[in-house]
Amino acid sequence: MTKHDSARTRTEDMVVSADGTPIAFERTGNGPVVVLVAQALSDRRDNRRLGELLAASHTVVNYDRRGRGASGDAATWAIEREIEDLEALVDTCGGKAALFGASSGAVLALDAAAALPGKVSHVVAYEPPIIVDDRRLPVPRELADRLAGLVRADRASEAVREFHRVALGAPPFMVMAMRLMVPIWRTMVAMAPTTVYDARLCAGLQDGVPLDPARWDALDAPALVLVGGKGEPFMQSGTEALASAIDARRETIPGAHHGTPMMKPALLTQALHSFLTVSKS
Repeated sequence: MTKHDSARTRTEDMVVSADGTPIAFERTGNGPVVVLVAQALSDRRDNRRLGELLAASHTVVNYDRRGRGASGDAATWAIEREIEDLEALVDTCGGKAALFGASSGAVLALDAAAALPGKVSHVVAYEPPIIVDDRRLPVPRELADRLAGLVRADRASEAVREFHRVALGAPPFMVMAMRLMVPIWRTMVAMAPTTVYDARLCAGLQDGVPLDPARWDALDAPALVLVGGKGEPFMQSGTEALASAIDARRETIPGAHHGTPMMKPALLTQALHSFLTVSKS
């Protein structure tokens, strides 16, 4: 199946999560199921190119995390609710699936794999934003509360700017350049409440101290940790620590950086194909 063919077979659907929240998703291709878990301030559109490539050999489930795109949301957020969203998707697509997540989506994918034994066949974590040393400043644990305050005060644009500045470490000129891309910035501003979710999701993993592996003690699915060859230094040490903690394979993708899953996903397909089709669950 070519990239063009897989795009033509894309179908859209909706599943209702355990708390009643509707979760929108699209299904592409044929074969073993792999679910794509989006990073912060992203929805399924950002993973669509990767999905089209993987659809040559897999059934790709690409969804809007709660609070994004066509999915609904709830009054309160917890990691457990997002794991329930993934469980509902897996159940509606056959009961077992591989998970691929990038950045904060990688953290969610690992959490879900640990929480759903028997339902996750493989898990791939691309550049989870784990900080274990002094290669970048820690992310303050109170960031989520600060972002929540900005959202409540109807200062969504400021919340997005603060998330980029503090959580992502983006320099001011980069944030300004993004603000000039008006349609993209408006899309992110619409997802501003989800900056709180991702900040809470990554809390405890970005303190600049050695990683506590207890969070994923129950993980029993084969795991692959990926880092870009152009990834930031803290990503190199963070992924090393993660792979060691969860007994995972770690691979470096030459020429790749943090935005590669969205911008140049073809760089990832060889590693993903090898892991998803050869590794045994």
